Amino acid sequence: MVREEIARLFHWEERHRRLVARVLIAIALTAVVDAIGSLLVWHWERGVKGGDIHGFGDAVFFTTVQILTVSSQIRNPLTSAGKVVDVFLEIWAIFVVTAVAGSFSAFFASSDSA
Repeated sequence: MVREEIARLFHWEERHRRLVARVLIAIALTAVVDAIGSLLVWHWERGVKGGDIHGFGDAVFFTTVQILTVSSQIRNPLTSAGKVVDVFLEIWAIFVVTAVAGSFSAFFASSDSA
């Protein structure tokens, strides 16, 4: 019985490949959104009086944290364009979390062929 379960660890079916592909696509697209969002936040928010974005690193931190947790210790953007980017980042985060959760749900709902 133990040998059978260990063998399952090294046996990949189509559903495993599909799950990995979906998660890797979500990670890659999120990295692209993170990079573009960082550039946009940096462009519009740097040097704004009362803002917390002073350099590109601040913009990357803000954007990444918005995507990962939909919150940040850095103040919300002060410019209208920055606010639009922020809302898009939050929508993206919710979309990706639900898409990945759905992928895991589909993975566990399908059964092993063995």
